[in-house]
Amino acid sequence: MVGLTGGMGCGKSTAAARFAERGFRRLDADQVVRDELLPSPEVAAAIRDRLGPSMLAADGSVRRDRVAGKVFKDPAALAWLEELLHPRLLERWRGMVAASPGTAFIVEVPLLFEKGLENWFDFTVCVTTDSESQLRRLEQRGIPRDQARERISQQLPLARKCELADHVLLNDGTPEFLREQVDALADRLLNSQPDRPAGRIHVSPP
Repeated sequence: MVGLTGGMGCGKSTAAARFAERGFRRLDADQVVRDELLPSPEVAAAIRDRLGPSMLAADGSVRRDRVAGKVFKDPAALAWLEELLHPRLLERWRGMVAASPGTAFIVEVPLLFEKGLENWFDFTVCVTTDSESQLRRLEQRGIPRDQARERISQQLPLARKCELADHVLLNDGTPEFLREQVDALADRLLNSQPDRPAGRIHVSPP
């Protein structure tokens, strides 16, 4: 199982999609939270009780935009939300992996190193880019620069993530440049034994 991380706007999802095309089964931690955990009545009730009724829509569903706006300005609220969601997320992973023995998984985890989850994986991969490209991509998603900087500041610096990762992918160039790197790394990982790690390798196309 391979853990894929990186900063906001660095291209994790693009890299994960290419890994999936190369034979990995893709799991997205954020998608599991969005599609499975937040719709849970138990989780919604906990968010209402802790963060206030304004966090829920009229139908009882969680207003993700309001929750994000609150917790990214309140470290204590963010820590509480992570403590609520992360054990449930890890339980989902256990079930998925146990149900598909022998499958090569690529798992997108934005806070992989921040939460000390590296030991869950056979290998870790960090997608990185320069600061200007990162901010520009987030602006294209509708996140203003000041909000983007605030959210980025909540994460471990990219340079440190790259130091901790077994493999690093650069997303400073064209989409083809990133695909070539993913292809080279996918071949290597699919042929590697989990108990004989290939080590920290910076992968670039020839």
